[in-house]
Amino acid sequence: MTSTGARALRGTERRALTLLGVPTMALALASTVVTTYTPVVARSFVESSAVIGLIIGCEGLVALWLPLVVGTWSDRLDTRLGGRLPFLLGATPFVVAGLIGLSLMGSTLVLALSALVFFAGYFVAYEPYRALYPDAVGDAAAGRAQANQAVWRGVGTGLALMGGGLLLSIGQIVPFLAAAVIYMACIGLFVWQLARRGIPHVPQRGHGTVMEELRALFGLLRGHHQLQAFLVANALWELTLAALKTFVVLYVTVGLGFSQASSSLIIGGVAVVVLGAAVLAGRLADSYGSVRVLRWATPVYGAGFLMPFFFDEAWAVTIAVPFIALGGGMIMSLPYAVLMPLMPKDQRGAMTGWYSVSRGVGTWLGPVFGGVAITALSGPFSGTHGYQAVWGVCAAATLLSLLPLARLRDP
Repeated sequence: MTSTGARALRGTERRALTLLGVPTMALALASTVVTTYTPVVARSFVESSAVIGLIIGCEGLVALWLPLVVGTWSDRLDTRLGGRLPFLLGATPFVVAGLIGLSLMGSTLVLALSALVFFAGYFVAYEPYRALYPDAVGDAAAGRAQANQAVWRGVGTGLALMGGGLLLSIGQIVPFLAAAVIYMACIGLFVWQLARRGIPHVPQRGHGTVMEELRALFGLLRGHHQLQAFLVANALWELTLAALKTFVVLYVTVGLGFSQASSSLIIGGVAVVVLGAAVLAGRLADSYGSVRVLRWATPVYGAGFLMPFFFDEAWAVTIAVPFIALGGGMIMSLPYAVLMPLMPKDQRGAMTGWYSVSRGVGTWLGPVFGGVAITALSGPFSGTHGYQAVWGVCAAATLLSLLPLARLRDP
């Protein structure tokens, strides 16, 4: 396939993408602080990595049902703020309350309850917000739109990884409270600016109940083999990312012996490469197709995890990082661009709910599989206290995703 010569983005599209990126950064920053630094703090009162993985994995359990309900509801809601923004505003107290609870955690019960509240708020906000992308930007710019979001997601993730470790060295409460303040400021700015500029129109579904809409959506999934393949592949990509985010700081600090501050700088440097790969991925996807680019990137990404899995020296990570960062940047940015052309225009919120259900499967199983692998292989991998086992989980999930990916086609 040759380049199709993707058209340049219009000024209104560029401004819309810039504004839409602000909540992505806030959500990514808050989520990364929770999934990455909660295990570091919890290690002082929870001895088992498997238990920590189960608790962080509750994100996925929430995502198995809440996104479908909220996404479908946002397709039908009609208010002065449209159908999406009320959910973003209503979720904010829950996100903030969860972050405050995690900043004060000192027991497994407080940890579990606070994580549950945070993830519930996160998914109430995320599904309707994510559906604003196809509302505001057409399919022709889907790759660059999702690359733009991936850049903002990478900025939020990178800030959390770099700043979180430094703030954690000051005190347990600091990174979580900082994330809460940044989240409230970003959501407030976004809602104000979007309401001032004009809220994208959402094609309204009929007057059926939410349950009737959900039944229709399950019927659509049963007859849509491309969508089924996409959801399986996306779940495996999210499994990889979730396992990595949950245990990478512990791998660098406990497994390799770096300080908290040094680990923040190392991981932050990798995040910069991921951002560059995400930008490149968007341009390639709009010219050659998102599926084709993912087929190039996935083997590179999966193979990159094998080096630190088999070798426990720092040089192995150094060799693997470019492959993981380049492949990971592309895989972070393109899955939703694959989904956008598959969406009926009046079911974008609901279809985004399916997207997050697949993410939920991955974010549930990633920390669980990672924690179990670390505990089970702590003997053979004693040099890193078992933490290098997580690389094997990441490699297996990524390479398995090539099977459903082979069934996908670019439109």
